[in-house]
Amino acid sequence: MRYEVRLSGSGGQGLILIGIILAEAAGIYDGKNVVQTQSYGPEARGGASKSEVIISDETIYYPKATRLDLLLSMTQKSCDEYYLDLKKDGILIVDSSLVHQVPTNQAYQIPFTRLAKEKLGKVFVANIIAIGAIAEISGVVKESSLTEAVLKRVPPWSAELNKEALRIGMGEGKKAVAKVKRSGL
Repeated sequence: MRYEVRLSGSGGQGLILIGIILAEAAGIYDGKNVVQTQSYGPEARGGASKSEVIISDETIYYPKATRLDLLLSMTQKSCDEYYLDLKKDGILIVDSSLVHQVPTNQAYQIPFTRLAKEKLGKVFVANIIAIGAIAEISGVVKESSLTEAVLKRVPPWSAELNKEALRIGMGEGKKAVAKVKRSGL
């Protein structure tokens, strides 16, 4: 099993952090082999940003994601740029608050940014909502492993906020999976 994930968007959205969290959840807590890489533009905020995570049961010989099993796009630009790297049966998850032209009707469209703002009053936890949805939709890591990895990486003062963000993301992921099953896509 080799599972390739790309988390993409712009600087300031916390994509590097959730890439690290996903890698730690899979590697440390689920016992898989993992490689995590990151790339971002010179701008602190607003420039291109991506984090890639490869999860495998076997040794990982090539550390770059080439044929994505899952793509998270938190901006329109990242969706446009990386969609073609997705495998034919790969999973596309977009932040429908910011991605309005989705290249397929088989994408999971969840308004991560809007949910973070409206339900929690903090846009900066949109990434944690997204990683919760990713875990639920893909099943690539256990919920308990992801929760543990999140709590190890976020500041202690924000632990409850991040647990709630994760819970919201997992709930949204369950709803999105149910919706896709109902529509037969």
